[in-house]
Amino acid sequence: MKRLLVRVNKRLERMLPEQRLFLRSDNTTRFVRLRPASQAVGIAGGAVFFAWAVIATSILLMDVIGSGSLRDQALREQANYEQRLNQLAAERDSRASEAEAAQARFAEAMARISEMQMQLLASEERRLELETGIDAIHSTARRITRERDDARARLAEATRTLAAETGSTRTTADRNRDTEQMLDYLLAAMERASQHTHDLGVSAEQAANQARHLALENELLKDRNHMIFTQLEEALEAVIAPLERVFSSAGVSPDQIRRLVRQGAASQSASLRPIAVSTSGVMGPSQDIARANAILERMGDVNAYRQGVDRLPVARPVSSGAVRQTSGFGMRRHPLTGRNTMHSGLDWAGPRGTPIAASADGVVKQAGRQGGYGNLVVIQHDFGIETYYAHLNSIDVRVGQRVSRGQRIGGMGTTGVSTGVHLHYEVRVNGRAVNPITYIRAGQHVF
Repeated sequence: MKRLLVRVNKRLERMLPEQRLFLRSDNTTRFVRLRPASQAVGIAGGAVFFAWAVIATSILLMDVIGSGSLRDQALREQANYEQRLNQLAAERDSRASEAEAAQARFAEAMARISEMQMQLLASEERRLELETGIDAIHSTARRITRERDDARARLAEATRTLAAETGSTRTTADRNRDTEQMLDYLLAAMERASQHTHDLGVSAEQAANQARHLALENELLKDRNHMIFTQLEEALEAVIAPLERVFSSAGVSPDQIRRLVRQGAASQSASLRPIAVSTSGVMGPSQDIARANAILERMGDVNAYRQGVDRLPVARPVSSGAVRQTSGFGMRRHPLTGRNTMHSGLDWAGPRGTPIAASADGVVKQAGRQGGYGNLVVIQHDFGIETYYAHLNSIDVRVGQRVSRGQRIGGMGTTGVSTGVHLHYEVRVNGRAVNPITYIRAGQHVF
């Protein structure tokens, strides 16, 4: 061993010559010999310490910078989320105003259609009356003509009888004068009948022109109603399609939403009831009314969908600015056992006592301690959905209490099987755990 140290010192002596450290006291002077190997060990130790200090400082700086970036990103996401909420609320109000205006225009159009139908029926009745009057005039004219011919025949017969019996006491001038008076009377009656027939013909022509004009207006009104109905149908599809995608992504059937919401409604809004217009004569059911009833039904679906979304757990149970998500839904390595297990919810870490809020309206089903969940609150919602809030530091609700979306139900803690202060949040549909982020993203698409 001593020989090895000697060889090492000889090899290092060129780069690290032997040094002497003098220590002087009041009476004596001593020195310490620093061989090359000792100097190499000291330099290596200093280098290792310096490298360790640099690495530790870098890790601390990176941790500080990363924490600041996460906070800034969370604040930006919260600002974007609030801005998106405001935009969607404004768009929802705009769509509602457009629907109300379209409904008012539709009611006005239906009133005009009804008025035009009444006018068409009245013109049809007037035309029938005119035709009946014309037929009566023709019958009267034929009767008068027959009576005139009969009168002429009787006059001729009476004249012949009188001439045979009395020897023709009346002069030809008298007979001609009587005949002229009779003819004048008949001609005047025929002229009055002809004038009455002409007047009836003019009235019938005017009625026919008015009927053609009303028919043209009716066609124009049908075209305008078609455009209005088309715009309403497109606007409704633009509103309904995102809502149906929300329910599909959340695993809830839109048919179930409509059925349950309508069953729970006390009464149907008068503005959304089907239109019923009585018809008479040979007129069939109006296609516009059927189309309008279909639009009203879709508007009822929109109302049901919005109420359904309000009853889903689409809100975050924690404020986005004060916490950070630490675990997602799915397979992960358990922080205590180290095994790969199924994580049936989402975890958010934050300060102890951070407010925990209900993600939707519901009734508290459980509020107390339960095994590894620690302090647990379970809320029962509609459509067979339950939400779990575990590891709470405090519980602010009781079993059977009805809570609203955003209402505080407790504070964040680390009770139960937990490695730190956090909230474990679950969403279960008919007892089966589903990914809560699906509902949260669905809510971001609507509100």
